[in-house]
Amino acid sequence: MTAPVVYEIDAWPWLTGMRLRFGHDITLADIPAEVWDETIPPGTDAVWLMGVWERSPAGLVVARANQDLQRSFRAALPDLRPSDLVGSPYCVRRYVVDENFGGPAALGACRAELARRGLRLFLDYVPNHVAPDHPAVAEEPDWFVNGDESDLAREPDGWFRVGGRIIARGRDPYFPPWPDVAQLNAFAPGLRAAAVRALSGIATQCDGIRCDMAMLLTTDVFARTWGAHAGPAPATEFWPSVIGELRPAHPGVVLIAEAYWDMEWTLQQQGFDYCYDKRLYDRLAHEDAESVRKHVAAGRDYQDKLIRFIENHDEPRAAEAFPAGRDRAAAVAIATLPGATLWHDGEFEGRRTRLPVFLGRFPDEPVDADLRAFHHRLLAVVSGLRRGDWAQLETRGWPDNPTHHDVLAWTWHDDVPHHLAVINLSDHPSQCRVSLPWPALDGRSWRLIDLLDGGVFDRDGGELARDGLYVDLPPWGRHLLAVTAV
Repeated sequence: MTAPVVYEIDAWPWLTGMRLRFGHDITLADIPAEVWDETIPPGTDAVWLMGVWERSPAGLVVARANQDLQRSFRAALPDLRPSDLVGSPYCVRRYVVDENFGGPAALGACRAELARRGLRLFLDYVPNHVAPDHPAVAEEPDWFVNGDESDLAREPDGWFRVGGRIIARGRDPYFPPWPDVAQLNAFAPGLRAAAVRALSGIATQCDGIRCDMAMLLTTDVFARTWGAHAGPAPATEFWPSVIGELRPAHPGVVLIAEAYWDMEWTLQQQGFDYCYDKRLYDRLAHEDAESVRKHVAAGRDYQDKLIRFIENHDEPRAAEAFPAGRDRAAAVAIATLPGATLWHDGEFEGRRTRLPVFLGRFPDEPVDADLRAFHHRLLAVVSGLRRGDWAQLETRGWPDNPTHHDVLAWTWHDDVPHHLAVINLSDHPSQCRVSLPWPALDGRSWRLIDLLDGGVFDRDGGELARDGLYVDLPPWGRHLLAVTAV
């Protein structure tokens, strides 16, 4: 699967919305055809159903008692009802489809319907931790990070007692422990075989797997996080060992690593097909065009295995994080770069509330019909655009006008038509000339058609070849041009 366009759906609140809309129970097996038609835009290759696995009753008890979580729930859903709290999809009790969705058979029917529409199904795997009532906590306690009474006394929020053992709560080393999960030990004998079994079971039910917080299982990160509690590190890394065992039985399954801390290249080398490009997200959201230009100057061997996004369930809604048109400029950027692309349900409609994953109902929010039309148009046109060679282009300005520094430009091209993306990543108008890499432009006239808004520009090929393409863009403006001979 080359450079898939993935559409993430928060499965529980999405299904709740369908039940409220139609007034009766719906499972994944009987999603009405019109719902798929209106939810999945043309140009999508795969649907990531986030959070289908069995939720944990023990984790739900923890969430109900945690005041910090409760405050976040009410901030997102002011009319919060007890039934809205369904538990975290990353507090997995078993890798069995939750009965709320209709169980395994319903997921199978859903996958078949998606396949009929030419779409693949992606699901989650959570390698770092499990629910406190996961069967392995009682049956295989040596698979977990174990401590002692002194650990519990020193950090009561970081450890819990179960069956005569003191077991660590799951954590990211830069944040407090997660209160509702038990920490697996990446160095424990037997765990890797268990991980292969879990992944193999998931792979029989889908076409791709998004691996949560994948970098936490690398030897260096795990050893720094847990120190002596982890025990001696195995001779081989976790992911190459696990993926190496998985691939013979499931050679076609797509593996996506949620990755942070600039560990994308490491995880690519350890066997993942795609890794989150969180660094690009940060640059598009908070930095300038020059930082993006440097970032995308990396080789295609690296870029082709990144998955780009400006929203997912872990990030603020794009309508909030990328205000005043920055969201559309950033959307054109990620849609036209090499690699995979990830979009999030509600992103196109301009939703602003980031829903905690513990909740099973979305708040009512107005739909931005213009924004939705923009995204649907973008996905439709880029589906046939990313072919041939990709190259970043130089932008040039004048001594008294430095705004060319704020313009990004790159091209996809093999045969005519060539395609050109030009993006003003700034809140002011910008002008520049874009150097074009096609000597054959000279000697004829060319028509540039903006695939986003239908604008048509006729240009002389000699001028284009000699001086480049002159562009004048408003704040956050963008062109997505097809270049054809007249």
